[in-house]
Amino acid sequence: MIAVEQQLKIIKRGVAEILPEAELIEKIKVSVQTNTPLRVKLGLDPTAPDIHLGHTVVLRKLKQFQDLGHHIIIIIGDFTGRIGDPTGKSETRKQLSEEDVIINAKTYQDQIFRILDKEKTEVVFNSTWLAPLNFADVVKLAAKYTVARMLERDDFSKRFKEGRPISIHEFFYPLMQGYDSVALNADIEFGGTDQKFNLLMGRHLQEECGQKPQIAITMPILEGLDGVNKMSKSLGNYIGINEPPNEIYGKSMSIPDDLMIRYYELVTDISIEELDNIRNGYLAGSIHPRDLKMQLAHTIVRLYHGKEAADAAQNEFIKVFQQRDMPTDIPEVVLTNNEGAVWLPKLLVELGLATSNSEAKRSVQAGAVKINGEKITNSDAEIFPTNDMIIQNGKRKFAKIKV
Repeated sequence: MIAVEQQLKIIKRGVAEILPEAELIEKIKVSVQTNTPLRVKLGLDPTAPDIHLGHTVVLRKLKQFQDLGHHIIIIIGDFTGRIGDPTGKSETRKQLSEEDVIINAKTYQDQIFRILDKEKTEVVFNSTWLAPLNFADVVKLAAKYTVARMLERDDFSKRFKEGRPISIHEFFYPLMQGYDSVALNADIEFGGTDQKFNLLMGRHLQEECGQKPQIAITMPILEGLDGVNKMSKSLGNYIGINEPPNEIYGKSMSIPDDLMIRYYELVTDISIEELDNIRNGYLAGSIHPRDLKMQLAHTIVRLYHGKEAADAAQNEFIKVFQQRDMPTDIPEVVLTNNEGAVWLPKLLVELGLATSNSEAKRSVQAGAVKINGEKITNSDAEIFPTNDMIIQNGKRKFAKIKV
């Protein structure tokens, strides 16, 4: 293991908060002196099937711990996932079925190892220790925390003041997440800044159970492509790590300029020295923002699809968006019900270039739609589909008609 000071420099990069930092330093010192890896825990509730860049912020920090020689434990919350984390929610979440959790958990396991070293990662399911608890065990666990302290949570406090329902089972979520730390005797637990309450619950329950309390490390919440809201699939402002290379590259090029350095720091594997050079060059104006963004897009694609795919995606982007050429891999769509003229918005939906007629109509009126390279702005236009006609909606959506 490398020296404490060097470990701290790596660990603190991009971190929001370390609670408490002095205890972390002591744990690392003991770890180095005894050559004993720290037990570093992250819980993932498989409430959605795919991982996006927002999820990778904490996963990349875990990879840094892994490279430092520490033991990474991924908890798949197959039990807690059935309840759903109430953090930040204004109403009670819908409980997932056991089948949904199992399907999502399988996808999570497949995707996290695109970042973590599978051979050096322990994956556990919290149903292993939570499911066997009987009612007496649950009452005993609940007795270790008060309702008053539970209502200190911002989301619970707000809902209580507004008279919104809070189901009793929601109080059990942070208790169960905290109990995960007891079951695993964790040294460190990671989470987003919105998980601070739950992470500190782990410290509290460990002390109540006679263990040395874990260190809580929070990571920033990554803003999505809109530059404002948390990256989220439901908001459509996300970059999924399983998306095609060209899609990842194109989406990355739409990251707001003022967030580029943040993305470099939180979702790439560049060194601290490289990050400093990029930051200084950007602030000094010696590096053009476009070049910096293209390098960022290339890096993100490389991480999940390899250098060859990243090179190809960059070349395709240059061809389509800088040289204004058509992409080489336009998907072909067969129109089986070709009955003459078709209302343009309806045609866009049939081709998969829009999700609804209203969305398609707005795209046409905004000047985002082209047919064989010619812009169409009349949303009432009737189109006669022909073989090999190319229709474009926005910068990245193309379709070639086959009739």
